[in-house]
Amino acid sequence: MLTVSNYHYVRENFTANYPSIFGLIPSEFKKQLLLLKEKGDFVSSKELLLNLNEILKSNEDYFFITFDDGLKEQYNYAVPILDELKIPAVLFANSRNYQDNKVSTVHKIHLLRSLFSSSDLLKKITTYIPIKFSKEDNVKAKSIYIYDDNESALLKYFLNFKINFTFQEEIIKEIFDVFYEEQKVLEELYMSKNEIINLGKNGFLGSHTHNHYPIGLLQEEEITFELENSKLYFEELTKTKVEMVSYPYGTPEACTNKVAQIAQNLGYKLGFTTTRGVNKAVDNNLLLNRYDCNDLIGGKNYK
Repeated sequence: MLTVSNYHYVRENFTANYPSIFGLIPSEFKKQLLLLKEKGDFVSSKELLLNLNEILKSNEDYFFITFDDGLKEQYNYAVPILDELKIPAVLFANSRNYQDNKVSTVHKIHLLRSLFSSSDLLKKITTYIPIKFSKEDNVKAKSIYIYDDNESALLKYFLNFKINFTFQEEIIKEIFDVFYEEQKVLEELYMSKNEIINLGKNGFLGSHTHNHYPIGLLQEEEITFELENSKLYFEELTKTKVEMVSYPYGTPEACTNKVAQIAQNLGYKLGFTTTRGVNKAVDNNLLLNRYDCNDLIGGKNYK
């Protein structure tokens, strides 16, 4: 059986005016890896690609470590720990940050949320577009963003699932540009191209699509672009194959059966969602379950 643990931010501290992101400090990351190591064996991307069915059918516990968003702090703080413990992983990156030299809108939102409360940021957004939430919206938001308070969950749900992405980017860009210099953020937040190349050569690189959209909400042509462009870009950059994809947001709306089929048609062999659960026998290798690290032993929400 296979348990996949996913990480985002790994940094020395998480001090900010408002808690906009949740991650681990390096010592917490290392502690969790050691706890998992006591429970079973870690597998590499190569082993998964070659022996997935055998791993899923096995009664032994296997663990696979993943990271989303291609953040520099992952390379600076997490990768050295992985190397020290001889644990393989895959880091999923978005091609937009390198190909277009743009900060992903999701990260602009994270940075703005470190300056403003969720309610204040919602007020700023309402100067551009009216916002109304139904009872169903409230329930759905809380079911997706279980670690957030109600207002933060609603803010994320509205931005990620209720508004046209082009319009969302225009609104967030206008607010973001008042407080941040995009080029500086780009250089400080994401891994460099050379770091991406090193990951590729070590079998540590995967695609997180191009734009970091919930692509299941897009038209087929747009889904194809998101999956294909990032794959081709990273393969050309690293001169290695990219056969794994992590779907941004990872919810059933974001990674539908249609999305999985398109990914398979484009040459991806494995795809990862954010549906919590251990992988045993699966119906679709392009829709594998994955835990947030906080849900596993050593995590903040582990019971």
